[in-house]
Amino acid sequence: MTGIYRGRIAPSPTGHLHLGHARTFSIAQQRAEAANGALILRMDDLDGPRCTAEFSAAAIEDLRWLGLRWHEGPDVGGPHGPYTQSERMPLYIEAFERLRASGLIYPCKCSRQDVLRALSAPHEGEEEPLYPGTCRPATSIVSTEDRDGINWRFRVPDGETITFHDGNFGEQRAIAGRDFGDFLAWRKDGFPSYQLACAVDDALMQITEVVRGADLITSTFRQLLIFRALGHTPPACFHCELMTDETGTRLAKRNDALSLRTLRTQGRTPEDLLREMRGAQPGNKLPRA
Repeated sequence: MTGIYRGRIAPSPTGHLHLGHARTFSIAQQRAEAANGALILRMDDLDGPRCTAEFSAAAIEDLRWLGLRWHEGPDVGGPHGPYTQSERMPLYIEAFERLRASGLIYPCKCSRQDVLRALSAPHEGEEEPLYPGTCRPATSIVSTEDRDGINWRFRVPDGETITFHDGNFGEQRAIAGRDFGDFLAWRKDGFPSYQLACAVDDALMQITEVVRGADLITSTFRQLLIFRALGHTPPACFHCELMTDETGTRLAKRNDALSLRTLRTQGRTPEDLLREMRGAQPGNKLPRA
């Protein structure tokens, strides 16, 4: 990386943040501070009705309570706003049209369940299953289909090896069309997919390093293709080990016992939680509070 370091934290306001989020965001802040750079807060609120203003406000409150500070964000402003995805739709539409004009996306009538039924063994743990190519045209085309009301998929370059160096896990590689297939770029409900919105925002906000959980490594391969298609230089990546509860289950927002909000009401201090998180080595389980 060259120039000024710009990291980001991007909570999705679909529930209260838990210790896993806190550790990842804490690492993001530490890396920004170590590089004497900036940290940006972005609210990734495109997940339909599950995203609420209540959870957005709670995320900001909980992160500030934990001691995190950012230089740009929905609550403090900045030169690369707006910092809430639902307010950035014109930027996503512009990117969509560029991908359409290049013939890299195509309309798809398959639902997620259609894809699952077409596969004998869906890939466990992926954000979306490997697409079998049901609606994929034989050659790249520039479709004039309406943007909304139908899903649109990004056509991956089958057989190409996509690589990146992760700051935590080292060299990563995947083969397009085998390890991941054509993925959603635009949803039929009129919103961009996570992959498209995230890549567009990271590029336009000039993010130089993305710090996030290891469960999103496959998403990174997809987003690298979008960066390339749109002519943007991708940021570096640092994927963090996932935290688990006392049963070994990955932390989730539905596990409210380990949410920052619940731990706060139990009298836990930020210092206690930070000490506990820093002591959690890869694969270690966290005790319930």
